[in-house]
Amino acid sequence: MNKYHNNNGFTLVELVIVIIIIGIIAAIATRQMSGTIETARMEQTKKEMDQLARAIAGDPALYSGQSRTDFGYVGDVGALPPNLDALVQNPGSYATWKGPYMTKGFNPDDFKKDGWNTPYMYIDTLIRSTGSGSNIDKLFAVSTAALLNNRLEGVITDADNTMPGIVYRDSLIVRLLYPDGSGGITIALTNLTITGNFYFNGLPVGNHNLEIIYLPDSDTVTYPVGIHPGRTAKIDITFPADLW
Repeated sequence: MNKYHNNNGFTLVELVIVIIIIGIIAAIATRQMSGTIETARMEQTKKEMDQLARAIAGDPALYSGQSRTDFGYVGDVGALPPNLDALVQNPGSYATWKGPYMTKGFNPDDFKKDGWNTPYMYIDTLIRSTGSGSNIDKLFAVSTAALLNNRLEGVITDADNTMPGIVYRDSLIVRLLYPDGSGGITIALTNLTITGNFYFNGLPVGNHNLEIIYLPDSDTVTYPVGIHPGRTAKIDITFPADLW
């Protein structure tokens, strides 16, 4: 009898062990891959929600000199978009709409869906993703009032820093031009006090034009004014002439 056994194959037990090991490795790899895919979807969704927030309310980090340059859809139109479609398509032939504010890509609906292909919820100042099974929220403003109901305060004196007083306060027209929320421009007028103070309320964020008109000579001086969310803008104006 031959003392040595030449084993040219695997025994059944060995094959079972190999299959079990392969199954364990496959299960671990599947879980890791699944986790990687979920992480990628999560990051993609958060990035796109940031882009949507900037498209609606602008990028607070974009400045030219001392002036913020980007207020998004709200800054151009003077209202929140009625839906996310308004970020890529003019919602009503608005003259002040300067989009598209989002890139549509090959699939025109991609920007409206999260990484799980679930449509975003858009409610007031909140964008919400529900595709992961739990909510991912992006708040792009603390309230609608912070975007649409702000205040501008100012004071006007003439070239030698004299206040207009009772006699001359009516010799100036102060008006502010800003988007009216439906594609047009509001021209708001206000009166000066005897100390040269004035104010405007209910202003949307954005870069607006303030015009000071001296009635006797119809001289007009225009000043750009930046309205930031939830803040009172202030401006001190010295008219470039000795008016009174």
